[in-house]
Amino acid sequence: MTTTEYNLCADEFADGVYRFILKNIKDEDKAKDIVQDSFMKMWDRHSNISFDKAKSYLFTTAYHTMIDNIRRENKLSGLDADIHDPVSQENGYSDLNEILNNAVEKLPKIQKSVILLRDYEGYSYSEIGDITNLNESQVKVYIYRARLFLKNYIGSLDTVI
Repeated sequence: MTTTEYNLCADEFADGVYRFILKNIKDEDKAKDIVQDSFMKMWDRHSNISFDKAKSYLFTTAYHTMIDNIRRENKLSGLDADIHDPVSQENGYSDLNEILNNAVEKLPKIQKSVILLRDYEGYSYSEIGDITNLNESQVKVYIYRARLFLKNYIGSLDTVI
């Protein structure tokens, strides 16, 4: 990859990587650090990365850096705490986007990551598998479970509105 191609990657992909990380960790400073770290890692290996694979490389690197940071901070002790929160639909929300964001926040980390990559960023199942080191079947199962949870959490539109 040339310097021009690297700069083009920064222009085209930085916002998408940032959105993906920010949706997962909800900390702007940490998300910026992870994105910057991902671009630094890509620059260190730019001679070995083809321009066609740059986007996938960035998302993969950012995803793994994010997971490493989460593990370092939580020591895997608090990751399952959010899973068992009771689901409440009596909050009186009127903003569907807010309801969806709250529902996505309740997902386990891996389900949240794959659903964001699929539905927010538009990656294919095989690309998500490459980024997350899962096989395509596992990706489909996690996406199915996430969508099922979201469906049950949100309920019918009549309840939400």
